[in-house]
Amino acid sequence: MTSQPNSASARDIATVLHPFTNLKTHEEDGPFIIDHGSGVHVTDENGKTYIEGMSGLWCTSLGFSEQRLIDAAARQMGELPYNQTFLGRSHATTIDLAERLLAMSPSPMSKVLFANSGSEANDTAVKLVWYYNNAHGRPKKRKIIGRLNGYHGTTIATTSLNGIPTLHQDFNLPIADILHTDCPHHYRFAEPGESEEEFANRLAGNLEQMILDEGPDTVAAFIAEPVMGVGGVIVPPETYFQKVQAVLKKYEVLFIVDEIICGFGRTGNMFGSETFGLQPDLMCCAKALSSAYLPISATFIPEPIYRAMVAESEKIGVFGHGFTYSGHPVTAAVALETLDIYEERDIVGHVRSIAPRFQSIFQSLADRPLVGEARGVGLMAGIELVADKASKQPFDPSLKVGTYLMMRAREYGLIVRAIGDIVVCAPPLIISEDEIDELGRRFHKALEETEAQFAKDAA
Repeated sequence: MTSQPNSASARDIATVLHPFTNLKTHEEDGPFIIDHGSGVHVTDENGKTYIEGMSGLWCTSLGFSEQRLIDAAARQMGELPYNQTFLGRSHATTIDLAERLLAMSPSPMSKVLFANSGSEANDTAVKLVWYYNNAHGRPKKRKIIGRLNGYHGTTIATTSLNGIPTLHQDFNLPIADILHTDCPHHYRFAEPGESEEEFANRLAGNLEQMILDEGPDTVAAFIAEPVMGVGGVIVPPETYFQKVQAVLKKYEVLFIVDEIICGFGRTGNMFGSETFGLQPDLMCCAKALSSAYLPISATFIPEPIYRAMVAESEKIGVFGHGFTYSGHPVTAAVALETLDIYEERDIVGHVRSIAPRFQSIFQSLADRPLVGEARGVGLMAGIELVADKASKQPFDPSLKVGTYLMMRAREYGLIVRAIGDIVVCAPPLIISEDEIDELGRRFHKALEETEAQFAKDAA
Protein backbone atom coordinates (compact mmCIF):
# COMPACT_ATOMS: atom_id res chain seq x y z
CA MET A 1 0.00 0.00 0.00
CA THR A 2 1.03 3.59 -0.54
CA SER A 3 0.57 5.77 2.51
CA GLN A 4 -0.39 9.40 2.13
CA PRO A 5 2.25 11.81 3.50
CA ASN A 6 1.55 12.71 7.14
CA SER A 7 -1.09 9.96 7.43
CA ALA A 8 -1.07 7.85 10.58
CA SER A 9 0.18 4.94 8.49
CA ALA A 10 3.09 6.90 7.03
CA ARG A 11 4.01 8.31 10.44
CA ASP A 12 3.93 4.81 11.92
CA ILE A 13 6.23 3.43 9.23
CA ALA A 14 8.59 6.34 9.84
CA THR A 15 8.78 6.07 13.62
CA VAL A 16 7.46 2.85 15.22
CA LEU A 17 9.37 -0.43 15.43
CA HIS A 18 6.86 -3.27 15.66
CA PRO A 19 7.56 -6.48 17.61
CA PHE A 20 7.06 -9.86 15.93
CA THR A 21 6.65 -8.21 12.53
CA ASN A 22 8.33 -8.68 9.18
CA LEU A 23 9.90 -5.24 9.09
CA LYS A 24 10.35 -5.16 5.32
CA THR A 25 6.74 -6.14 4.71
CA HIS A 26 5.62 -3.52 7.21
CA GLU A 27 7.42 -0.81 5.26
CA GLU A 28 5.35 -1.82 2.24
CA ASP A 29 1.97 -2.61 3.83
CA GLY A 30 1.87 -0.29 6.81
CA PRO A 31 0.06 -0.80 10.12
CA PHE A 32 -3.41 -2.03 11.07
CA ILE A 33 -4.53 0.87 13.23
CA ILE A 34 -7.21 0.39 15.90
CA ASP A 35 -8.99 3.54 17.05
CA HIS A 36 -11.25 2.42 19.90
CA GLY A 37 -12.99 -0.59 21.45
CA SER A 38 -16.02 -1.63 23.46
CA GLY A 39 -16.84 -5.03 24.91
CA VAL A 40 -15.45 -7.75 22.61
CA HIS A 41 -15.27 -5.36 19.65
CA VAL A 42 -12.63 -2.95 18.35
CA THR A 43 -12.95 -0.37 15.59
CA ASP A 44 -10.23 0.65 13.16
CA GLU A 45 -9.29 4.12 11.97
CA ASN A 46 -11.71 3.79 9.02
CA GLY A 47 -14.68 2.96 11.24
CA LYS A 48 -14.81 -0.80 10.56
CA THR A 49 -15.67 -2.92 13.62
CA TYR A 50 -14.20 -6.34 14.43
CA ILE A 51 -14.69 -9.08 16.99
CA GLU A 52 -11.34 -9.07 18.82
CA GLY A 53 -10.86 -12.81 18.70
CA MET A 54 -7.40 -12.67 20.29
CA SER A 55 -8.19 -10.42 23.29
CA GLY A 56 -5.34 -8.27 22.01
CA LEU A 57 -2.50 -10.65 22.88
CA TRP A 58 -4.50 -13.23 24.88
CA CYS A 59 -4.89 -10.60 27.58
CA THR A 60 -7.87 -8.21 27.43
CA SER A 61 -10.03 -10.65 29.37
CA LEU A 62 -12.76 -8.20 30.38
CA GLY A 63 -12.97 -6.62 26.94
CA PHE A 64 -12.57 -2.99 26.05
CA SER A 65 -13.76 0.17 27.83
CA GLU A 66 -14.66 -1.52 31.14
CA GLN A 67 -15.53 1.60 33.13
CA ARG A 68 -14.72 0.13 36.53
CA LEU A 69 -11.10 -0.42 35.51
CA ILE A 70 -10.87 3.08 34.07
CA ASP A 71 -12.27 4.53 37.30
CA ALA A 72 -9.93 2.44 39.46
CA ALA A 73 -6.94 3.82 37.60
CA ALA A 74 -8.22 7.40 37.81
CA ARG A 75 -8.89 7.15 41.57
CA GLN A 76 -5.43 5.82 42.30
CA MET A 77 -3.80 8.38 40.00
CA GLY A 78 -5.49 11.08 42.04
CA GLU A 79 -4.35 9.65 45.39
CA LEU A 80 -0.83 8.41 44.69
CA PRO A 81 0.23 8.06 41.05
CA TYR A 82 3.54 6.38 41.83
CA ASN A 83 5.35 4.66 44.65
CA GLN A 84 8.43 2.48 44.57
CA THR A 85 8.91 -0.78 46.44
CA PHE A 86 12.72 -0.56 46.64
CA LEU A 87 14.33 -0.10 50.05
CA GLY A 88 11.33 -1.45 51.94
CA ARG A 89 8.81 1.14 50.75
CA SER A 90 5.25 0.03 50.08
CA HIS A 91 1.65 1.09 49.59
CA ALA A 92 -1.66 -0.31 50.81
CA THR A 93 -2.94 -1.17 47.33
CA THR A 94 0.18 -3.16 46.52
CA ILE A 95 -0.10 -5.03 49.83
CA ASP A 96 -3.78 -5.74 49.20
CA LEU A 97 -3.01 -7.19 45.78
CA ALA A 98 -0.23 -9.42 47.11
CA GLU A 99 -2.52 -10.79 49.83
CA ARG A 100 -5.27 -11.41 47.29
CA LEU A 101 -3.01 -13.27 44.89
CA LEU A 102 -1.48 -15.46 47.59
CA ALA A 103 -4.96 -16.45 48.74
CA MET A 104 -5.85 -17.45 45.17
CA SER A 105 -2.69 -19.42 44.42
CA PRO A 106 -3.22 -23.05 43.35
CA SER A 107 -0.33 -24.16 45.57
CA PRO A 108 1.05 -22.67 48.82
CA MET A 109 3.09 -19.53 48.24
CA SER A 110 4.69 -17.04 50.61
CA LYS A 111 5.50 -13.85 48.69
CA VAL A 112 4.75 -12.07 45.43
CA LEU A 113 7.33 -10.10 43.48
CA PHE A 114 5.70 -7.67 41.04
CA ALA A 115 7.00 -6.59 37.64
CA ASN A 116 5.53 -5.27 34.41
CA SER A 117 5.33 -8.14 31.90
CA GLY A 118 5.24 -11.89 31.62
CA SER A 119 8.76 -11.81 30.22
CA GLU A 120 10.01 -10.07 33.37
CA ALA A 121 8.10 -12.42 35.66
CA ASN A 122 9.58 -15.51 34.02
CA ASP A 123 13.04 -13.95 33.87
CA THR A 124 12.73 -13.21 37.58
CA ALA A 125 11.83 -16.85 38.26
CA VAL A 126 15.03 -17.98 36.54
CA LYS A 127 17.13 -15.56 38.59
CA LEU A 128 15.46 -16.72 41.81
CA VAL A 129 16.17 -20.37 40.99
CA TRP A 130 19.86 -19.51 40.65
CA TYR A 131 19.81 -17.37 43.78
CA TYR A 132 18.13 -20.19 45.72
CA ASN A 133 20.63 -22.84 44.68
CA ASN A 134 23.59 -20.56 45.37
CA ALA A 135 22.17 -19.93 48.85
CA HIS A 136 22.22 -23.71 49.38
CA GLY A 137 25.79 -24.08 48.15
CA ARG A 138 24.80 -25.64 44.80
CA PRO A 139 26.27 -23.25 42.21
CA LYS A 140 26.43 -26.01 39.57
CA LYS A 141 22.67 -26.64 39.81
CA ARG A 142 21.66 -23.94 37.32
CA LYS A 143 20.42 -25.53 34.08
CA ILE A 144 16.84 -24.72 33.11
CA ILE A 145 14.81 -27.00 30.84
CA GLY A 146 12.21 -25.51 28.51
CA ARG A 147 10.25 -27.27 25.79
CA LEU A 148 10.27 -27.20 22.01
CA ASN A 149 7.53 -24.79 20.85
CA GLY A 150 7.29 -23.31 24.35
CA TYR A 151 7.12 -19.54 24.73
CA HIS A 152 8.11 -17.57 27.84
CA GLY A 153 9.03 -14.04 26.77
CA THR A 154 11.62 -11.85 25.08
CA THR A 155 14.29 -11.05 27.65
CA ILE A 156 17.64 -12.70 26.97
CA ALA A 157 16.90 -15.52 29.42
CA THR A 158 13.24 -16.06 28.50
CA THR A 159 13.92 -15.94 24.76
CA SER A 160 16.52 -18.62 25.40
CA LEU A 161 13.86 -20.69 27.17
CA ASN A 162 11.57 -20.39 24.15
CA GLY A 163 11.64 -23.50 22.01
CA ILE A 164 11.14 -21.52 18.79
CA PRO A 165 14.30 -21.30 16.66
CA THR A 166 13.26 -18.16 14.74
CA LEU A 167 13.29 -16.26 18.04
CA HIS A 168 16.89 -17.32 18.67
CA GLN A 169 18.28 -16.80 15.18
CA ASP A 170 20.85 -13.99 14.87
CA PHE A 171 20.28 -12.86 18.48
CA ASN A 172 23.15 -15.15 19.57
CA LEU A 173 20.72 -17.20 21.63
CA PRO A 174 20.07 -19.39 23.53
CA ILE A 175 22.44 -18.59 26.35
CA ALA A 176 24.36 -21.34 28.15
CA ASP A 177 22.64 -23.71 30.57
CA ILE A 178 19.27 -23.62 28.76
CA LEU A 179 17.98 -26.96 27.46
CA HIS A 180 14.87 -27.99 25.53
CA THR A 181 12.90 -31.19 25.82
CA ASP A 182 9.98 -32.55 23.78
CA CYS A 183 6.85 -30.69 22.81
CA PRO A 184 3.76 -32.54 24.15
CA HIS A 185 1.82 -32.32 20.88
CA HIS A 186 0.42 -35.77 20.21
CA TYR A 187 -0.98 -34.93 16.76
CA ARG A 188 2.34 -33.71 15.40
CA PHE A 189 4.96 -35.69 17.33
CA ALA A 190 3.47 -39.06 18.32
CA GLU A 191 4.97 -42.12 16.68
CA PRO A 192 2.68 -44.19 14.40
CA GLY A 193 0.07 -45.98 16.51
CA GLU A 194 1.28 -44.39 19.76
CA SER A 195 -1.56 -43.62 22.18
CA GLU A 196 -1.65 -40.41 24.20
CA GLU A 197 -0.73 -42.40 27.31
CA GLU A 198 2.24 -44.01 25.57
CA PHE A 199 3.27 -40.64 24.16
CA ALA A 200 3.17 -39.08 27.65
CA ASN A 201 5.24 -41.95 29.03
CA ARG A 202 7.84 -41.50 26.30
CA LEU A 203 8.12 -37.75 26.84
CA ALA A 204 8.47 -38.14 30.60
CA GLY A 205 11.11 -40.79 30.01
CA ASN A 206 12.99 -38.51 27.63
CA LEU A 207 12.91 -35.73 30.21
CA GLU A 208 14.29 -38.07 32.86
CA GLN A 209 17.05 -39.23 30.53
CA MET A 210 17.98 -35.63 29.77
CA ILE A 211 18.29 -34.89 33.48
CA LEU A 212 20.43 -38.01 33.98
CA ASP A 213 22.62 -37.20 30.98
CA GLU A 214 23.21 -33.64 32.17
CA GLY A 215 23.60 -34.70 35.79
CA PRO A 216 20.80 -34.08 38.32
CA ASP A 217 23.18 -31.94 40.37
CA THR A 218 23.33 -29.48 37.43
CA VAL A 219 19.61 -29.28 36.52
CA ALA A 220 17.78 -26.62 38.51
CA ALA A 221 14.32 -26.15 37.01
CA PHE A 222 11.79 -27.03 34.35
CA ILE A 223 9.45 -24.36 32.94
CA ALA A 224 6.15 -25.01 31.19
CA GLU A 225 2.86 -23.37 30.22
CA PRO A 226 -0.22 -25.42 31.13
CA VAL A 227 -1.31 -24.97 27.50
CA MET A 228 1.24 -23.79 24.96
CA GLY A 229 -0.27 -20.58 23.62
CA VAL A 230 2.19 -19.12 21.13
CA GLY A 231 3.19 -22.67 20.21
CA GLY A 232 -0.28 -23.04 18.70
CA VAL A 233 -2.74 -23.82 21.57
CA ILE A 234 -1.13 -27.18 22.25
CA VAL A 235 -3.15 -29.02 24.89
CA PRO A 236 -1.06 -31.70 26.63
CA PRO A 237 -2.11 -35.36 26.87
CA GLU A 238 -4.18 -36.03 29.97
CA THR A 239 -1.46 -37.71 32.05
CA TYR A 240 1.52 -35.78 30.71
CA PHE A 241 2.00 -33.34 33.59
CA GLN A 242 1.39 -36.03 36.21
CA LYS A 243 4.28 -38.04 34.79
CA VAL A 244 6.53 -35.02 34.29
CA GLN A 245 6.03 -33.78 37.84
CA ALA A 246 7.00 -37.18 39.22
CA VAL A 247 10.31 -36.94 37.33
CA LEU A 248 10.95 -33.41 38.61
CA LYS A 249 10.34 -34.39 42.23
CA LYS A 250 12.58 -37.43 41.87
CA TYR A 251 15.59 -35.28 40.94
CA GLU A 252 14.77 -32.15 43.00
CA VAL A 253 14.16 -30.05 39.90
CA LEU A 254 11.97 -27.01 40.57
CA PHE A 255 8.81 -26.57 38.49
CA ILE A 256 8.23 -23.05 37.15
CA VAL A 257 4.68 -22.74 35.85
CA ASP A 258 4.12 -20.01 33.27
CA GLU A 259 0.51 -18.89 33.74
CA ILE A 260 0.94 -15.75 31.63
CA ILE A 261 -1.70 -16.80 29.06
CA CYS A 262 -3.63 -19.45 30.98
CA GLY A 263 -4.07 -17.57 34.26
CA PHE A 264 -7.31 -15.91 35.42
CA GLY A 265 -9.97 -18.01 33.76
CA ARG A 266 -8.80 -18.72 30.22
CA THR A 267 -8.90 -22.53 30.61
CA GLY A 268 -12.10 -22.68 32.66
CA ASN A 269 -10.41 -22.46 36.05
CA MET A 270 -8.78 -19.48 37.69
CA PHE A 271 -5.38 -20.96 36.79
CA GLY A 272 -4.33 -23.48 34.18
CA SER A 273 -2.54 -25.29 37.00
CA GLU A 274 -5.96 -26.24 38.38
CA THR A 275 -7.16 -27.46 34.98
CA PHE A 276 -4.18 -29.76 34.51
CA GLY A 277 -3.28 -30.67 38.10
CA LEU A 278 -0.01 -28.74 38.34
CA GLN A 279 1.81 -28.00 41.60
CA PRO A 280 4.14 -25.08 40.89
CA ASP A 281 7.29 -24.41 42.87
CA LEU A 282 7.33 -20.95 41.31
CA MET A 283 4.46 -19.45 39.32
CA CYS A 284 4.29 -16.43 37.02
CA CYS A 285 1.27 -14.50 35.83
CA ALA A 286 0.56 -11.29 33.90
CA LYS A 287 -1.79 -10.35 31.00
CA ALA A 288 -5.31 -10.96 32.43
CA LEU A 289 -4.14 -9.95 35.93
CA SER A 290 -5.21 -6.42 34.96
CA SER A 291 -7.19 -7.39 31.85
CA ALA A 292 -4.16 -5.77 30.20
CA TYR A 293 -5.43 -2.28 30.98
CA LEU A 294 -2.07 -1.50 32.57
CA PRO A 295 1.19 -3.50 32.55
CA ILE A 296 1.66 -5.73 35.59
CA SER A 297 3.00 -9.19 36.32
CA ALA A 298 3.73 -11.28 39.38
CA THR A 299 6.14 -14.04 40.35
CA PHE A 300 4.82 -16.25 43.17
CA ILE A 301 7.51 -17.47 45.59
CA PRO A 302 7.11 -20.32 48.12
CA GLU A 303 8.38 -20.09 51.69
CA PRO A 304 11.47 -22.38 51.28
CA ILE A 305 12.77 -20.28 48.38
CA TYR A 306 11.94 -17.06 50.22
CA ARG A 307 13.83 -18.18 53.36
CA ALA A 308 16.90 -18.95 51.23
CA MET A 309 16.58 -15.49 49.64
CA VAL A 310 16.49 -13.89 53.08
CA ALA A 311 19.67 -15.69 54.11
CA GLU A 312 21.45 -14.83 50.86
CA SER A 313 20.45 -11.15 50.98
CA GLU A 314 21.65 -10.98 54.58
CA LYS A 315 25.00 -12.39 53.50
CA ILE A 316 25.33 -10.02 50.53
CA GLY A 317 23.68 -7.05 52.20
CA VAL A 318 20.83 -6.60 49.70
CA PHE A 319 18.43 -8.54 47.50
CA GLY A 320 19.64 -7.00 44.27
CA HIS A 321 16.66 -7.39 41.98
CA GLY A 322 13.58 -5.38 41.06
CA PHE A 323 12.07 -2.88 38.64
CA THR A 324 11.23 0.82 38.87
CA TYR A 325 7.55 -0.04 38.47
CA SER A 326 7.44 -3.15 40.71
CA GLY A 327 4.17 -2.95 42.63
CA HIS A 328 3.13 0.32 40.96
CA PRO A 329 0.07 1.56 42.89
CA VAL A 330 -2.01 2.40 39.80
CA THR A 331 -1.48 -0.94 38.10
CA ALA A 332 -2.08 -2.69 41.42
CA ALA A 333 -5.37 -0.82 41.82
CA VAL A 334 -6.51 -1.87 38.36
CA ALA A 335 -5.47 -5.47 39.04
CA LEU A 336 -7.45 -5.51 42.29
CA GLU A 337 -10.52 -4.17 40.51
CA THR A 338 -10.05 -6.81 37.82
CA LEU A 339 -9.99 -9.57 40.44
CA ASP A 340 -13.12 -8.08 42.03
CA ILE A 341 -14.92 -8.22 38.68
CA TYR A 342 -13.85 -11.82 38.10
CA GLU A 343 -15.37 -12.76 41.45
CA GLU A 344 -18.52 -10.63 41.35
CA ARG A 345 -19.45 -11.62 37.79
CA ASP A 346 -18.30 -15.22 38.19
CA ILE A 347 -16.17 -14.96 35.07
CA VAL A 348 -14.75 -18.45 35.57
CA GLY A 349 -18.29 -19.85 35.76
CA HIS A 350 -19.19 -17.92 32.62
CA VAL A 351 -16.19 -19.38 30.77
CA ARG A 352 -17.20 -22.88 31.83
CA SER A 353 -20.76 -22.33 30.64
CA ILE A 354 -19.88 -21.01 27.18
CA ALA A 355 -16.64 -22.91 26.49
CA PRO A 356 -18.47 -25.96 25.07
CA ARG A 357 -20.20 -23.73 22.51
CA PHE A 358 -16.91 -22.03 21.63
CA GLN A 359 -15.01 -25.32 21.34
CA SER A 360 -17.76 -26.88 19.22
CA ILE A 361 -17.21 -24.19 16.57
CA PHE A 362 -13.62 -25.29 16.08
CA GLN A 363 -14.23 -29.00 16.55
CA SER A 364 -16.87 -28.82 13.81
CA LEU A 365 -14.09 -27.79 11.43
CA ALA A 366 -11.99 -30.90 12.04
CA ASP A 367 -13.32 -32.64 8.92
CA ARG A 368 -12.69 -29.68 6.61
CA PRO A 369 -10.22 -30.53 3.83
CA LEU A 370 -7.40 -28.23 5.00
CA VAL A 371 -7.78 -28.82 8.76
CA GLY A 372 -5.36 -31.36 10.18
CA GLU A 373 -6.34 -30.85 13.81
CA ALA A 374 -8.80 -28.70 15.73
CA ARG A 375 -7.91 -28.34 19.40
CA GLY A 376 -8.46 -26.20 22.46
CA VAL A 377 -9.68 -25.83 26.02
CA GLY A 378 -11.79 -23.19 27.72
CA LEU A 379 -11.76 -20.02 25.62
CA MET A 380 -8.65 -20.78 23.59
CA ALA A 381 -8.66 -22.79 20.39
CA GLY A 382 -6.65 -23.38 17.26
CA ILE A 383 -6.75 -25.18 13.96
CA GLU A 384 -3.70 -26.57 12.21
CA LEU A 385 -3.84 -26.29 8.42
CA VAL A 386 -2.25 -29.05 6.36
CA ALA A 387 -1.79 -29.86 2.70
CA ASP A 388 -2.65 -33.52 3.25
CA LYS A 389 -4.84 -34.75 6.10
CA ALA A 390 -3.82 -38.41 5.87
CA SER A 391 -0.07 -37.81 6.10
CA LYS A 392 -0.29 -34.55 8.09
CA GLN A 393 1.94 -32.99 5.44
CA PRO A 394 2.16 -29.24 6.05
CA PHE A 395 1.89 -26.63 3.35
CA ASP A 396 5.00 -25.08 1.87
CA PRO A 397 5.64 -22.18 4.30
CA SER A 398 6.07 -19.79 1.37
CA LEU A 399 2.35 -20.13 0.61
CA LYS A 400 1.49 -18.50 3.96
CA VAL A 401 -1.83 -20.28 4.16
CA GLY A 402 -2.38 -19.38 7.82
CA THR A 403 -1.75 -15.72 7.10
CA TYR A 404 -4.22 -15.84 4.22
CA LEU A 405 -6.91 -17.25 6.52
CA MET A 406 -6.11 -14.62 9.15
CA MET A 407 -6.48 -11.82 6.60
CA ARG A 408 -9.70 -13.25 5.18
CA ALA A 409 -11.10 -13.37 8.72
CA ARG A 410 -10.16 -9.73 9.13
CA GLU A 411 -12.08 -8.89 5.96
CA TYR A 412 -15.14 -10.45 7.60
CA GLY A 413 -14.60 -8.47 10.80
CA LEU A 414 -12.81 -11.03 12.96
CA ILE A 415 -9.32 -10.74 14.42
CA VAL A 416 -7.49 -14.05 14.88
CA ARG A 417 -3.78 -14.85 14.82
CA ALA A 418 -1.75 -17.00 12.45
CA ILE A 419 1.26 -18.76 13.95
CA GLY A 420 2.66 -20.22 10.78
CA ASP A 421 -0.20 -22.38 9.51
CA ILE A 422 -1.81 -22.70 12.92
CA VAL A 423 -4.62 -20.17 13.37
CA VAL A 424 -5.56 -19.45 16.98
CA CYS A 425 -8.43 -17.70 18.70
CA ALA A 426 -8.83 -16.55 22.33
CA PRO A 427 -11.61 -13.95 22.69
CA PRO A 428 -12.33 -11.86 25.78
CA LEU A 429 -13.77 -13.95 28.62
CA ILE A 430 -16.93 -11.81 28.66
CA ILE A 431 -17.99 -12.95 25.19
CA SER A 432 -21.66 -13.94 24.92
CA GLU A 433 -23.22 -16.95 23.19
CA ASP A 434 -24.52 -14.78 20.35
CA GLU A 435 -21.07 -13.25 19.89
CA ILE A 436 -19.50 -16.72 19.86
CA ASP A 437 -21.94 -17.75 17.15
CA GLU A 438 -21.09 -14.67 15.08
CA LEU A 439 -17.38 -15.33 15.60
CA GLY A 440 -17.96 -18.84 14.27
CA ARG A 441 -19.82 -17.62 11.19
CA ARG A 442 -17.06 -15.19 10.30
CA PHE A 443 -14.33 -17.75 10.84
CA HIS A 444 -16.21 -20.33 8.75
CA LYS A 445 -16.49 -17.90 5.82
CA ALA A 446 -12.79 -17.14 6.00
CA LEU A 447 -11.93 -20.84 6.05
CA GLU A 448 -14.16 -21.55 3.05
CA GLU A 449 -12.38 -18.87 1.04
CA THR A 450 -9.01 -20.24 2.14
CA GLU A 451 -10.05 -23.71 1.01
CA ALA A 452 -11.10 -22.34 -2.38
CA GLN A 453 -7.76 -20.56 -2.73
CA PHE A 454 -5.50 -23.43 -1.66
CA ALA A 455 -7.39 -26.60 -2.55
CA LYS A 456 -5.12 -27.02 -5.58
CA ASP A 457 -2.11 -27.07 -3.26
CA ALA A 458 -3.63 -29.74 -1.01
CA ALA A 459 -3.41 -33.42 -1.85
